[in-house]
Amino acid sequence: MKVAVDSELCQGHARCWDIAPEVFSLDEEGHGFASDSEVPPALQEKAREAAQNCPERAITLS
Repeated sequence: MKVAVDSELCQGHARCWDIAPEVFSLDEEGHGFASDSEVPPALQEKAREAAQNCPERAITLS
């Protein structure tokens, strides 16, 4: 699975990081980004949960 965060949509709620800090990081302004575009199988469910909890739907999984 691949993950990406649309920086134009992200408003910095940091829910992704709160749910899956192994998958997401925060920049200096508190906006989320994928630490690595490839999500290991063991973390895919957390990545899905983070995407579902993003208020702006800025996270894309493929």
